[in-house]
Parts: sequence; C-alpha cells; structure tokens
Amino acid sequence: MTTKPRIRTRASATALRKAATLIEALPWLEEFHGTTVVIKYGGHAMIDDELRLAFARDVAFLRYAGLRPVVVHGGGPQINAQLDRLGLESTFTAGLRVTTPETMDVVRMVLVGQVGPDVVGLLNQHGAFGVGMSGEDARLFTAERKSAVVDGREVDLGMVGEIVDVDTGAVRSLLDDGRIPVISSIARGEDGEVYNVNADTAAGALAVALQAGKLIVLTDVEGLYSDWPADGGSADASEVIDQITAHDLEKLLPDLSAGMVPKMEACLRAVRGGVPRAHVLDGRVPHALLLEVFTDEGIGTMVVPS
Repeated sequence: MTTKPRIRTRASATALRKAATLIEALPWLEEFHGTTVVIKYGGHAMIDDELRLAFARDVAFLRYAGLRPVVVHGGGPQINAQLDRLGLESTFTAGLRVTTPETMDVVRMVLVGQVGPDVVGLLNQHGAFGVGMSGEDARLFTAERKSAVVDGREVDLGMVGEIVDVDTGAVRSLLDDGRIPVISSIARGEDGEVYNVNADTAAGALAVALQAGKLIVLTDVEGLYSDWPADGGSADASEVIDQITAHDLEKLLPDLSAGMVPKMEACLRAVRGGVPRAHVLDGRVPHALLLEVFTDEGIGTMVVPS
C-alpha cells in the first residue's frame, strides 16, 4: 500500500508578520473603500528623495485599495531656493509668507510649474493617475486678501489669500474618472488678483467642500505636543497628543508655535465642517500615510469633533 508523501510547509516569521499586517488592514479597507481622503503634502517629505518616492507609492496604494486620494501640495523649500537664486528676500508673519507681487510670481511659477508636475510624475510611475491642477483652474479656489494680527496690530501680508469659496466640480470629475488630483495652493480673487494660499488652509477647505472622510496633514514633527516648548525646547521632552477634540484644540491654538497654527487651524476647520477625522502626521516617517490609514495603532495626532 502506497501513501502520498506528506508535504510540510513552514512559513517564515517574516511571511507570517506580513500576513498579519494584511489581515489587520482588512477592516480599514472595508471602512474607507470609496472614501475621499485629502492629503496635504509638504515639509521634509518633499525634498528627501526616498521620502518622495515613498509618498508617491503610498498615494498610489490608496488608489489601488479603493480610496479616492486628493493631494494638495506646498513648496516652501523650493520657493525659498528660487527666491535666493533671484536675490529676493522673504519673511514670515504668523506662520505665513509675506508675499509681494514679485514673490507671488515666483510662488506661482514654482508651485504650478515645478512642484506640481514633479508630484504628478512620481504618481504616474505607478499608473496613469496624477493630474495637476492649480487652485485657479476651473475656479477651484476663490480667495480674498488676508491680513494677520500680531501683538494686537493688523499686519499686511501682501498677496496672501483666504479661501472664501471652493468649486469642486473639476476635482470630482477627476476622482470619478479614477484620477488623483494634485493641487497647487494658488487662488484667484473676485478682484482679479492671484493669491498665495497656505497649503494647509487650502487642504482643510477642500476637505470640507468634498465631504472627505479624512484630512491628513504631513509635517516635520511627530504631531501636536502636549507641552511645547518643553524644558530646554526639546520635542523629545514632550508627549505627542494621540487624540484631541475640536473644542480642546481651539483652546490650545493661541499657545501654539507659528508654524503649527495653520496646520491645526486646517484640522479644526475640517472637523467642524463635517470631516469625521483630521490627522497631523510626521512626513519624515516612511509610509506614514499607510500606517495611519491601515493599522490599528495609527500615528501622529487625530482631531475629532467635540
């Protein structure tokens, strides 16, 4: 009597961990399938080559996983570099770039002509997905001139705009066609002027207008710190807040550093406008997007309605 040889397989520990990760992602794949996710892309993730490639892979993964990602990008480092080459001085007030007409020309050129096409090119290495847009295109963003209040005084920021209207028609059409819109945060005003809009602010306004399921803001810190600056001004001495309500965040805003204010204001605007969750993530962490969307632990700081 002959018997079939018994085939014994042994999965490696690495393979088992990979399978566990995939299974862990299943409920999140089910929850977010078909959901629009607005991602603000900026900071160190835009200038480190490995992080740029990882970001593009992450966004393509979201698209293949059935989500509808929209990218709103900044370009501060690239704008600074071009201004330096041209010998133009640039200053910041209340976390926003003071924008003269000459600076506005550079901002528009860099965001629409350099950074946007670069992101589109990286995305399109993974499929015919990326389509570049400016906030001027199809009147996506309409803005009016914005000023800032510093030490109780109103300060002129130049050609800096505050979004007052969002027309999502063109973006929705691209999403329905399976594309990934890549949007430069430039806007035109009813006065005919072109305005520089903070990319965090633009992403928050767009998330509300699209009724997105998530707003994700990539930055150069781990999240919102509970005590910043901590003793000695070191982030390592502070703890990152995992989750915070809109009500509690509003109370913290006056004490935040200037660079964090636009990011947290965007999150606040989003959740108060109907977006269920807004996140601030460390863009220096490879695949931060996937860790947030598809794992149980998540990273960074999540803002939720009160």
